[in-house]
This record gives sequence, C-alpha cells and structure tokens, in this order.
Amino acid sequence: MGKIYTALGLMSGTSMDGVDASIISSTDGIEYDEKFNRYFEYDKGLYQKISSIRDKIFTSQDLKKLSKELKSLEKEITLFHAKVVNDVNHSVKKSTISRPEIIGFHGQTIFHNPDEKISLQLGDGKLLSQLVKKTVVYDFRQNDLKNGGQGAPLTPIFHQSIKNNINKGDELPIIFINIGGISNATCFYNQKNTESKMFAGDIGPGNCLIDEWIRKNSKKKFDKDGSIARSGERNRLILNQALDNFQFYNKSSLDIKNFDISFVKGLSIEDGASTLTEFTVELIRSGLNDLLHKNKQDWEIPQEIIICGGGRKNKYLMELLKLNLHYKNFSTIDEFNIDGDFIESQAFAFLAIRSFLNLPISFPETTGCKEPCTGGVIVKNY
Repeated sequence: MGKIYTALGLMSGTSMDGVDASIISSTDGIEYDEKFNRYFEYDKGLYQKISSIRDKIFTSQDLKKLSKELKSLEKEITLFHAKVVNDVNHSVKKSTISRPEIIGFHGQTIFHNPDEKISLQLGDGKLLSQLVKKTVVYDFRQNDLKNGGQGAPLTPIFHQSIKNNINKGDELPIIFINIGGISNATCFYNQKNTESKMFAGDIGPGNCLIDEWIRKNSKKKFDKDGSIARSGERNRLILNQALDNFQFYNKSSLDIKNFDISFVKGLSIEDGASTLTEFTVELIRSGLNDLLHKNKQDWEIPQEIIICGGGRKNKYLMELLKLNLHYKNFSTIDEFNIDGDFIESQAFAFLAIRSFLNLPISFPETTGCKEPCTGGVIVKNY
C-alpha cells in the first residue's frame, strides 16, 4: 500500500448558510474512505454580508466597483474557515482519525461567468495556510477556464469514485443528479469493448430560485420539506409563459444569475413557491434530456437515477421529479449509506488530493475543456 493522504474538504454552497467540512483519505486519488463530516453555520452577520453583496453583483464590472468590500469579506470568510479547521482538528485529536495534512478550500462563490473566464470564490488560500499551518489547495476552477472549460461541474470524477464504492460499476448506464443551488448531472455508461465512460453538465436550477423566494418573502432561509410550495397552487399561466420565455444556455455550467424569480412577483408566498418548484422541476427535466441527447452514443438510456445534494430533502420537489423523470429506479444517495449532506465537501477533499498528486479534476466530457486538466492551486504558507 502506498502513502495514505488525508484531506479536509471545506465547501460553502450557494445557500450561503455555512460550511460543510469532511475528512477523507486516499492512497491514489481514485478510491477514498470517508472519515468525518460536520456542518458549521455562519453567524447571522456573516450570512447577511455574503447574501447582500451577492445580490449586488450581476456583471464583472460590479466586481471592480465592489473590490474593497469583497476583499474585506474574503478575509472574514477565510478567518471563519480557519476556525472550522481548528475545530475539526480539535474534534479528531482524541479519535483514531488522522489529522488532515491537506485542506481543500473551495471558498464562497460570488460570481461565475465562463464566457468571461471568470469564476470568483471568496477565500484566501495563502492566508488560510498561514493561519492553520497546513498545505491548502484552492482556486479549483481557474485552470479549467484557462483551458477552454466552463469551470464546472467539478464533482463528476468524485461521483465516479462513489459509483465504485457503492458497487454500481456493473449496473450501467446510471445518472447522478446533484441538486444544490444549481443542478448538475453525471452519466456513466459503457461503450462496446471499453471501460466505463462518463459525461456531465449543469442541467438547470436547483434550490436557488425557491430559496431566494422564501428568503425575500419570509424570515426563513428555505422551504423545509417543500411544505410551503405544497400548500400553494401553481399558477399555470405564469408557469407556461416563464417556460416559453426561458432560453437554455448552450454551456455545461450555469450560475444562479442565469435565473430570476421576477415572473412570480405578486403571487402569495405559497403560490410563488409552488410555481417556482414546478418551474425548477421542468427545467431539470428538459436540461437532463438535452444533456443525454447531446451526448447520445452507442449506449442504452439510463434506468437508474441517484439524487444527491440539499434538494433531495425537499420532499415536494422530489415527488414532482419522480413523476416527471419517469426512470425505473429513483433513489437518494442516503439509501446507499452515504450522507448526502456532505457529498460536495468530500468532493473537494478528494479533488485536493488529486490536485496534490497532479491528477486531472476536469475533462472535456464534463466541463468542455480542451484536454483533461489538473486543478487547484497548492500553497504552503508557513
């Protein structure tokens, strides 16, 4: 057995509510073992600062106008992540879990526009390394963008490792759908006389529209279990008009700014949530169909879908997806004894190890880059 690398992945998603932290170990950046998972909630002040500044950013020019605010906020976010690292180290100190030697630091996404080759995550890797005295891997998306990719999605190579861990290698084709702020899908299939292959892409909104509507119309951050949407009634006329007017971008990655909730303005919170939930489901359905059609080759249409990400907890969303996707087997990742709350934090621990080993983290079939690309910037600043 080769050297065992232990990494801590830190992920703050589009919900902006806190940081997921996961420790995994791997000898080769191909297979992994899960060791530790914990969620750390942002304090109310930091959450409000992130939410407020993101609402002000629509173009790259806005990044320049708000550069001082962004720099200050980046330091605050980095200090919070340093506290998370120290808390994790303290938690594992008296356990059999090895302390992580590598930190996979995703940062907080503020702006993503692959057309301009910009994907900005707030988080100072050099400062974090100095504070926690660990090797830090960060800025995972920039190299992919430089090589013609969309900078996302980056999780497919980790989905491949999960697929192998849950012994799904012989049951292809299979689709993983991750419903975070944005929804993305990874499809694994066999071509004749070849090993398993994959392709991936973002397929539509995830929780972003529903969360934004709930945040702007209540004191809640999200629609727990989809109960608000379930109690409302979709506005079929508004829904159909929004679907008719929506143009899907011909790209493998999307940003929450590609979508907005203005078309449900004036509806009750319940009816707005119901309409936005159906809108989200319909875009995921059509986005998935487009992705499968675009990559149609000599393979059977998948019959199994495994759902990951926070959206799987929205019971109403899941019911509508199951009704609209028409796949034989429809399950969540939790049914395979994997905690679906920590897939992305585990992924960035995994990607940090692959970056450390100089292995690719993005591929032409997943982000559209010209050739398989290595990723994160590695820094040891202590």
